[in-house]
Amino acid sequence: MASSETTANQSAPAKRFKVPRIPGDIMIYPMIAGLLINTFCPQVLEIGGFFTNATRGGANAVVAAILLFVGAGISFKSTPGVVKTGIVVLIPKLVLAAALGLGVAYLFNDNFLGLSSVSIIGGISFCNMALYTGIMSEYGNESEQGAVGILFFTAGPTVTMIILGVSGLANIPLGTVVGSVLPLVIGMVLGNLFPFIRNLLVPGTNPAIAVLGFQLGCSMSLVSFVTGGISGILLGLITVFVAGPVTFAFERLMGGTGKPAVACSTIAGTAMTTPAALAEVAPKYAAIAPVAYAQIATAVIITAVLAPILTGWVDKRFCQGEAESK
Repeated sequence: MASSETTANQSAPAKRFKVPRIPGDIMIYPMIAGLLINTFCPQVLEIGGFFTNATRGGANAVVAAILLFVGAGISFKSTPGVVKTGIVVLIPKLVLAAALGLGVAYLFNDNFLGLSSVSIIGGISFCNMALYTGIMSEYGNESEQGAVGILFFTAGPTVTMIILGVSGLANIPLGTVVGSVLPLVIGMVLGNLFPFIRNLLVPGTNPAIAVLGFQLGCSMSLVSFVTGGISGILLGLITVFVAGPVTFAFERLMGGTGKPAVACSTIAGTAMTTPAALAEVAPKYAAIAPVAYAQIATAVIITAVLAPILTGWVDKRFCQGEAESK
């Protein structure tokens, strides 16, 4: 009897810990790991060599690689859909950012629960294109993935300055615009002309997304989260749960799935440059620039965590049934 029990115990498979799957976990888990490292032992990221270069200065290169991989899977036939999706998502996002920011400026003396027009417009008008690319690579179709080329126009402080009436003082160079879209276009050309290249590049998307998630996390810190305080958390929640649903509703009305609207309800880390840039051309904002910076930094973390999860929920709740019925 004892020998039979021993044999049974030996044959029983050992239980292994399984990491719970959540929407967007390909990016979220590496991002959390990078966030914790940068918060509690940032010196590890300065060790040097390839590791430091990858975590501190290589995010843009990985984004370019992801765009190349994504582009390889996009057919030329979907190009009109790319433009339509980008415009449909971009318009309500910018209109709402302007409406909320100017409403706070004129109706609340530029202070709504600690938030100013600078932090609201400078935050909500931005889209974390790296995060959008990662989310849509997992949940989006060809048109939704390629729309990142249109969403690029939210980059930089120009949009905020124009909305606040300081137009013409900070323009995005044409070369920067072209260079940001070029990897996507090159991928499309190669993928459409050479099927074997498409088969080679497309599988690289998910590994690159995981690397990008870690890099984004390494650029964040819980210190910034605390500094931004409740008002920064509020800005993040407004971006996700106010701007997101409005953009979602508009996109659905225009025939879209709504997933790009939720995926772009994020704030890019580069949005933190807006308050300082604005203060240089409009000195009256100099006093609130540091506060707006901290608030945006906090909102970056909030939106980076919530957007992938909510996009996955939208995909499951609204889109799977539609896909099955087609």
